[in-house]
Parts: sequence; C-alpha cells; structure tokens
Amino acid sequence: MTEETTTLETDVRDAADQGGVEQSTVGQSTVDRAFAESNSFLNRAQGALTEAVGAVKEHPITAAGIAAGAAAAVAGAAYGASRLMSGEPNSTGGSKKKKS
Repeated sequence: MTEETTTLETDVRDAADQGGVEQSTVGQSTVDRAFAESNSFLNRAQGALTEAVGAVKEHPITAAGIAAGAAAAVAGAAYGASRLMSGEPNSTGGSKKKKS
C-alpha cells in the first residue's frame, strides 16, 4: 500500500473509533476489500494513462486531430442544445413547425 492509502485507511478507522462504531471482522474485511479494489482501479488507470501518453508521443498529429474532432463535437452539441433551449427559429428563418 502507498503512504496515501495507509493514511486514508487510518483516517477511516479513526473516524469509526471516534463515532463509537465497533469494528467487526465483517466491517473490517469490507474496508480492506474496498481499499484493495481502489488500489486495483488506480493501477489500471495509471497503466491506461501511460499507454495513452505513449501513443500521443508516437503519433502527435493524429492525437491533435482526435482532440480537435472531439472539441468540435462537444461545441456542436452545446450549440445545438443552446438553440433548442432558447426556442430560436431554425437556420432558414422559419418556425420550428413545418407548414402543410
């Protein structure tokens, strides 16, 4: 365990002690499993981030293109949502309802 995890575990146990909560073996094993799972998740996230950084270093132009495309998609979605929420007429100048 890292020093940060050990400190967090100690803080959780101290808080339980101060609150008058008795630590049973079931509760203790639950806390231990939670810490183990969080460490596992952290290790997987660090591995994925390391791989992503390596890919960006190998293909910087591709990474920039992906980032630009993602930014354009988010901007387009935000613009569309703002238009829908404002109730403004569509881009042709007409109303939202089709004329029959």
